[in-house]
Parts: sequence; C-alpha cells; structure tokens
Amino acid sequence: MKANKGFATLAALCASVFVVGTSEYLIAGLLPQVGEDLDVSVGTAGQAVTAYALGVVVGGPLMALLTSRLPRKGLAVGLMLLFAAGSAISAAAPSFGLLLIGRVVSSLSHAAFLALALVTVTRVVPADRTGSAVATVASGFTVATLLGVPLGALLGQGAGWRAPFAALTVLSLVGAVLLAAVLPRQEAPSTRLRDEMRVVTRRPVMLAIATTAVGFSGVSVVFTYIAPLLTRVSGFSAAAVSGLLLAYGAGSFLGNLIAGKLTDKSMSATVRGVFGGLAGTLLLVPFAVVWQPTAVAAVLVLGLFATATIAPLQGLILHHAGAAPNLAVSVNVGAFNLGAAAGSVIGGAIVAAGALRWTGLAGALLSLIGLALTHLVLPRTPTSAKDTAAHDAAIDA
Repeated sequence: MKANKGFATLAALCASVFVVGTSEYLIAGLLPQVGEDLDVSVGTAGQAVTAYALGVVVGGPLMALLTSRLPRKGLAVGLMLLFAAGSAISAAAPSFGLLLIGRVVSSLSHAAFLALALVTVTRVVPADRTGSAVATVASGFTVATLLGVPLGALLGQGAGWRAPFAALTVLSLVGAVLLAAVLPRQEAPSTRLRDEMRVVTRRPVMLAIATTAVGFSGVSVVFTYIAPLLTRVSGFSAAAVSGLLLAYGAGSFLGNLIAGKLTDKSMSATVRGVFGGLAGTLLLVPFAVVWQPTAVAAVLVLGLFATATIAPLQGLILHHAGAAPNLAVSVNVGAFNLGAAAGSVIGGAIVAAGALRWTGLAGALLSLIGLALTHLVLPRTPTSAKDTAAHDAAIDA
C-alpha cells in the first residue's frame, strides 16, 4: 500500500513537471504568430522566452525563500494554481506587455515547483532509490522537450498561438487536483530562512551549483546551434534533422533514467563519468559532423549524456544541503537555466565568428571545467556518512 502511494506521488509530480516544463520553450516555435497578432517584431516577441528564463533564475529562489515555512502539500497545489493563472493570462493577453506578465507569473512557480518536487520525492522513496526518483521526476522535463513542446507548437500552428496556453491552463488545473488527491501531508519545514541561506552559501553547495551552471553550459553551446550544424556541415535535410532531434530527445530521456540508477550506486562515479563522457563526446563532435554516419552517432551519444547530468547534480545538492534543501535546490534549477543561457551566448559568438563546426571544442572545455569542479565537491571514493561529514567540514573550512 505504501509502495502504491509512493508510485502515485511520483507519477503526479512527474506529470505536473511535464506541464510546467512544456511552457518554457513552447512559445519559441510560435514567435511569428505572436508577433503578427500582437503587432511586435519577431525579435521583440522573443523577449517572452527571455522573461520566462529570468523569472526562473531570479524568481525561483525568491519564491523558495518566501514559502519556506509553508506546508509542502498546500504549497505544491498553490504553485500549480499560480502556473495556471500565468498560463491563462498568456492565453488571453490582448497586448504583448500582458503576455510578458503572464509568462513571468508562470515562471515564478517553475523553479520553486521543481525544487519542491525533487525534495518531496526523496521523502517518499527508500534512501537507496533517491537517484532514480529524482531522475523520474526530472524525466517530466525531458518528455516535455521531446513531446510537449512539438505538440504544443503543432496545436498553435493549427488553432492559433493562444490555444497551447489555454491547454496548459487546463492541464495545470488537472495537475493541481491530482496533487491534492495523492500527495501525502507533510508538516511545514522547521528550518528558518537563515538556515536556508546558510546552506546555500556553504562552500560545497556553491561549488555544486557552479558545477551545474558551468557543466550544463557545455551542452548548450552545441545544442542551441545543432540544427544549422547538421544542415550546413553534415549536409542533412531539414526533415532529417527533425528526426535526429527526436532521436536526441529519446536518448536524453534514457540517459537521465540510467544516470538516476547509477547515482543510487555511486554519486561520485556517476557525476564524474557523465562529465568525462560529455567532454569526450563534445570534443569529437567537430570531427564527427563531417561524415553523416558519425554525425548520427555523435548526436545519439550527446543525447544520452546531455540530461544524464540532472540526477547526479541534483543529488549532489541534496547531499550537501542536509535539512534545509529548498532554496539550494531552487537555485540549482536556476543554474541549469543560467548555464543554458550562457552556453547559447558563447555558441552564438562562435557561430558569428564563422566557426560553427567548432562549437564542440568550447563545449568540451566547459564540461572539463565542470569535471574539475566535481573533485572539489566530492571525495574521490565512496564514503560513509561519517567520512562524508568530515569531508564537508574540511571543504567548508
């Protein structure tokens, strides 16, 4: 019975994360329609993506602080309702300014809800399955990228750009009802704001967050510009690239789940193995893309490693955050977004310099820096709880 309830909780959180995750990049495929309908340029319409990202990076930690003493079940339902309100505002927005407001309102619940989901799920599964549980919840985002965003864009092309946001409103309301029905009641955390702040400013936690931002930016350097890389350098058609991106998404889904299982066995080995594999793959990308068979292999392997960072990195934060993880996990969610944005900027500069083929070298360098940071955050070998505490104290000093 307890196992069934744990599965129901996991499923409800994963489904809700899928809904929230779909929203982030959904509008990117609808910018021409948005611009035409609201009488702004496509470039201006793109600010709707930027506004959401900034809301996640800045608003997520703020929301985590403001809600740190609230009961977890009520907070989860409330955050989904806040997301529904933002989606409804976006769907009905008569002006671009109001659309931006709707996007920001939705984004405020993004990092806070994911952080809450990740912390909650670790408390309803056995300790030796924490990595798998984190990966399962995070898979909601990979499925959102793989299916939610393309399906939402398809709906927007056929029924207008407002229709996907209306659908998200309905789905988030369903998610709120589902969470209210299956989430176990949990007392409000006893940690104070100063506890959360003290944890997030500890050296191990700050290093883990930096590892996330730097390491994930390596993926973004290449992935942001992977479509032109495959068409211009590899010579694939646009249709073939769509198929490869679908395969990339499927690989990401599998890589995330596999990494979750491996994290349960050894967090240290998984973190370092993923970053080492990612750096090696990115290093080979510039040479693999000149021949189509090796380009296909590179895309598939990159997909496997890209989101395999999520479970061990979030596990790393939970490992060091102790009894006050909410703010730290929320900041780490923002670090993924910050890494994605930084990688896009770095990749854009490389592309602008006419070196599209060589973005993988910059990505490999960033991943290697992430790998180096892991050696400051985690001991070289698996340790007992006592040894881990001693290690944390040493790097805190």
